[in-house]
Amino acid sequence: MRIDSHQHFWRYSPAEYPWISDEIAQLKRDFLPEDLQPLLKSLEFDGCIAVQASHTLKETSWLLELAMQHRFIKGVVGWVDLLSLDLPGKLKSLAAHPKLVGVRHIVQDEPDDEFILRAGFMNGISRLREFDLTYDLLLFPKHLRAAVQLLRKFPEQRFVLDHIAKPRIAEGLISPWRDDLQELARCPNVFCKLSGMVTEAAWNKWKPPDFSCYLDIVVEAFTPDRLMIGSDWPVCTLAASYASTMQIVIDYVEQFPPDVRFGILGGNCARFYGIDSD
Repeated sequence: MRIDSHQHFWRYSPAEYPWISDEIAQLKRDFLPEDLQPLLKSLEFDGCIAVQASHTLKETSWLLELAMQHRFIKGVVGWVDLLSLDLPGKLKSLAAHPKLVGVRHIVQDEPDDEFILRAGFMNGISRLREFDLTYDLLLFPKHLRAAVQLLRKFPEQRFVLDHIAKPRIAEGLISPWRDDLQELARCPNVFCKLSGMVTEAAWNKWKPPDFSCYLDIVVEAFTPDRLMIGSDWPVCTLAASYASTMQIVIDYVEQFPPDVRFGILGGNCARFYGIDSD
């Protein structure tokens, strides 16, 4: 299978998606499976992973309903309050759904740069493995050192880094992102999504070579067997079309043998999230 490991659906409302500001007003509309499916087909991708974009159980339930209605939605990374006193009960209920593969919290928006090291949050992380759930790390480069500490505390928990931790590509900055990323990648329990890069570059002005050095660093750090392609659609449309976004990675991996390309374009995602081929 070829799988887009990271995209979003939503029925837009200002209350549920306050992060969609006036500066990105083109995202203030609905984005639904019927919008994405033809884009996947155009690139011969078999499916996708739908990732939460709101801190509500309502959205997670809705995404799971969509996944049952559309076979190409291979899994859902939802949201649950990891600080909740009733977390085990909520996880048990959610994990009973066959399409729930993991959870995520929008850590990048938390004012505390060490939010993920809070005792309550770590207690929540400690409960995920019991339900065979992964955790998506949505971070900025400044959070990577805290993430290293978190991963070392939970060596049996499966983590995946979203958007290569959002380095400042538009400015051509490499350090200290590179060193901190390499330290994170030394933890064998973390994968990385080759996603979210176009929105960190100069919107609609970028060129494919702008990403080469960042991709080289990520591949060296994680090795190809822990990498997976992702679009971050529809957020990527702020800076590029779906096809152009995905083509950056599709073209880059042409340098690798077929089995390595297969892994990055879908096999590693299926293995990480535990997705069976249909």
